[in-house]
Amino acid sequence: MRGSKKGKVVLINPNKIKPLVAPIALDYLASSLKAVGHQVDILDLSFFSDFRESVKEYFGVNKVDAVGITVRNTDDCYYASREFFIPGIKEVVFEIKKLTDAPVVLGGCGFSIMPEKILEFCRADFGIKGEGEKSFSLLLSRLLEGEDFSDIPGLVYQSADGYASNKPDFLDLDAANSFKRGNIDNARYFREGGQGNIETKRGCNKNCIYCADPVAKGHKIRLRSPQNVVAELESLYAKGVDCFHFCDSEFNNPISHAVSICQELVSSGLSEKVRWYTYACPAPFPEAFAFLMKRAGCAGIDFGVDSGDEAMLQALGRDFSVGDIVKTVESCHTAGIIFMYDLLLGGPGETKESIKRTIELMKKISPARVGLSIGIRIYPETKLAEMITKNGAMSENPSLFGCLDGNEDFLKPVFYLDSNVAGDISAFLAELIGDDKRFFFANPDNKDQNYNYNENEVLVEAVKKGYRGAYWDILRRLSEN
Repeated sequence: MRGSKKGKVVLINPNKIKPLVAPIALDYLASSLKAVGHQVDILDLSFFSDFRESVKEYFGVNKVDAVGITVRNTDDCYYASREFFIPGIKEVVFEIKKLTDAPVVLGGCGFSIMPEKILEFCRADFGIKGEGEKSFSLLLSRLLEGEDFSDIPGLVYQSADGYASNKPDFLDLDAANSFKRGNIDNARYFREGGQGNIETKRGCNKNCIYCADPVAKGHKIRLRSPQNVVAELESLYAKGVDCFHFCDSEFNNPISHAVSICQELVSSGLSEKVRWYTYACPAPFPEAFAFLMKRAGCAGIDFGVDSGDEAMLQALGRDFSVGDIVKTVESCHTAGIIFMYDLLLGGPGETKESIKRTIELMKKISPARVGLSIGIRIYPETKLAEMITKNGAMSENPSLFGCLDGNEDFLKPVFYLDSNVAGDISAFLAELIGDDKRFFFANPDNKDQNYNYNENEVLVEAVKKGYRGAYWDILRRLSEN
């Protein structure tokens, strides 16, 4: 039978971000590989200070048929630092290739945004764009049997004409049989990271001009059954994890599914045992839904609102209004849910007047916290990237910042910050915000104001002391104690 041979694979997490974030993709992938008969080891480099010693020790006593490496993020998506993670992945790939002849396969959400360029940069053997649960198993079996692999969905490989990339075949999530969480040390991740994680859906059908989620996960939303989601949460709760973050792009898209998830949490009794946080869209968000979320155990909501200016919301491709944002305040305050807004300032058409309107709105409606990001990371295959490409040479565009030379594919971090506000935006924002502690301001002119979650020692120490929850809420509680 074609592709039926089974083998052994090691899945590697190279992510060194602190506080630790559980590699949920590897947990799911390992389950899917085991379900069809492959042997799987997990090598989690986030737990070791010297990755070279770790891989040397592993391959010194283990022989595998393939190596899988997850690429969760290409960079920290943070204008102030612009830290590029792919060179670190390349170092891991090169070290592994010294120790084994087994093919190295890259995958993950970050990889799927620009797969050909990352594969070329890292000199890995293969990559899988999109979901790997089915494609990785097919690739492993066909390599073992010496069969053609060129038709595997999502496969990225080097052909005679350069790098080829197949269209992903996104899964029916409830039929995937991969959502089992016993392959990584979720309990340790909870102790050192402060929150568990779970997906209730994949994909996004929104049209935000900058977002890479539809590129990596598909433009169609695929839902998991509420029973499936709650069963996974219960399995993690049994391991001591009682605080979660839902990793969906927007929990309430569609709202009917979010309602069903909340109802299942309540009827199962799990809502009395766990707390959870989530991302959400300002619309639809009726008051009754806020009350249901609270009853289901929701401890906090992060609304990605981007702006408080109508023209900027339209320019960014958002499908809600300033009025919708205001309504979320009323719903959350009435239901008693802590919430924050994330702003994304500096997009096409931004002016000092639009920024001022946004900050004034935030102060007026008074969320618990406001996350404030300057500049928009440009990712390929987004509408913003298309817009930039049509405008000519990057080096001549006064609204672009970062690595511009020889980086037309946006592999290395490039940020859009409209030239109308770029010159003194940090000082302008500092003046508008003043001493208002509700604002998480990533001020590149003040290194003491660090709200980047990457290598945030304040958060690391707080988690060690027992703080649990979304990182924005931990920072909020720290500032109020």
